[in-house]
Amino acid sequence: MGFVPEAQNDMIFSIICEELGLFGAVSVILIFLFMIYRFMLIADNAPDLFGALLVVGVMGHIAIQVILNIAVVTNTIPNTGITLPFISYGGTSVLFLMMEMGIVLSVSNQIKLEK
Repeated sequence: MGFVPEAQNDMIFSIICEELGLFGAVSVILIFLFMIYRFMLIADNAPDLFGALLVVGVMGHIAIQVILNIAVVTNTIPNTGITLPFISYGGTSVLFLMMEMGIVLSVSNQIKLEK
């Protein structure tokens, strides 16, 4: 409706809630929770300590970004300018998130499956 300034950037979660309702909000949160869960599995099965720490760092970064963005949108904390990972508009944020995901996928590629 045009009430939120910079809706495509920092306040995209409020637009998702407005357009898709509770189902959309819960779906986005569940997708991020599933991604964090997968990061924990990758870190737990990483072949070395360095890979595990890399994955935990990326997991922490994305989790903090999600928590801060949703807290800002729900007016729990003051506006910080933190984007919602992979959803908010912004080239540099998405670029670095994709590089972090590449690091996590590289660590997960080195996990040996037991048969």
